[in-house]
Amino acid sequence: MNDHNEQTTIMLVDDTPANLELLRAMLHKKGYKVLVFPGGEPALRALERKEPDLILLDIMMPEMNGFEVCGRLKEDERLREIPVIFISALDDTQSKVRAFTAGGVDYVTKPFQPEEILARVQTHVTLRQVRRELEKHMSELEELVREKVKEISDSQMATIHAMSKLAEYRDDQTGRHIERTRELCAMLAGKLRENPRYALLIDDAFVENIYHASPLHDIGKVGIPDAILLKPGKLTEEEFEIIKRHPRIGATTLSWVRSKYPQNAFINMGIALALFHHERWDGGGYPDGLAGEDIPLSARIMALVDVYDALRSDRPYKEAFPHETACRIIREGNGTHFDPSVVDAFFAVEQEFEQICDHMTNEGAEGIL
Repeated sequence: MNDHNEQTTIMLVDDTPANLELLRAMLHKKGYKVLVFPGGEPALRALERKEPDLILLDIMMPEMNGFEVCGRLKEDERLREIPVIFISALDDTQSKVRAFTAGGVDYVTKPFQPEEILARVQTHVTLRQVRRELEKHMSELEELVREKVKEISDSQMATIHAMSKLAEYRDDQTGRHIERTRELCAMLAGKLRENPRYALLIDDAFVENIYHASPLHDIGKVGIPDAILLKPGKLTEEEFEIIKRHPRIGATTLSWVRSKYPQNAFINMGIALALFHHERWDGGGYPDGLAGEDIPLSARIMALVDVYDALRSDRPYKEAFPHETACRIIREGNGTHFDPSVVDAFFAVEQEFEQICDHMTNEGAEGIL
């Protein structure tokens, strides 16, 4: 029996006794503490006494369906962060979208395979623990920020780096996306600094901040279900809309720190990178459809770096492209996807980009063998 799982409590809510018993036995065997309830009302009453780490929730139940139960949870500030996995015989897209809209983190269709349930439970239990660690790190970060912007020490940077890994570890096979993108962002910012238009905007502090803040750009992916984030095929429109939430999730995660220290350049840049790195120069990006210089300069740099590294990396839905293909795609996006000045700076250092990407990717691959 797993000692770690013994500390984890899972609530099962289903009006079918056979389903409750099957799930209870399966999870108990893996060492989880399991609470079972035949309907929404008794489950909500129990939540007043004890908060589980995860809830497995049926949809089609009498008196109160699963959507309503989840809605009640999300209205309660004390309970809203408990992850909910819907388990239902409903397999239509509308029901799945409604489940995610209600606040669910995942959706499993009946009949299910035990291995699938156990894998998804373990994933979301881990993410729950990771989010708690993130809150702890954020609280510690508040103590580290002083009255004036100060250089953050190497040990503090390691904490920020660990936070950023929360999102990356799920969809980056080598685990080096963060290391590569921060090196490439600093290099590109340094090159762009040579452009007279940006000489006053990019100083040593800007380059240092983008190096340290760039790992935060995808932190919002912790809020995206694995079934969508790791989908090997093309996303549906509904799934893509869910993916498009991650910039706001990331910015919201960091915004409470800014509320305490609104003038801190590092935090402000981290929020800008998280929120705007999917905006496009022509206004066709998300989440706000900003265009041109309305997009923060740091996010315009991050946008190109993020695309370049994504093109050069293996992802669940594609194999890595060669450097020449990545360059061609970036050239095609000049003036539409990317700021032309940033593109010019990229092509002035594209060979260095290739060297860094190849070296750090190979180094990462050797590390996981």
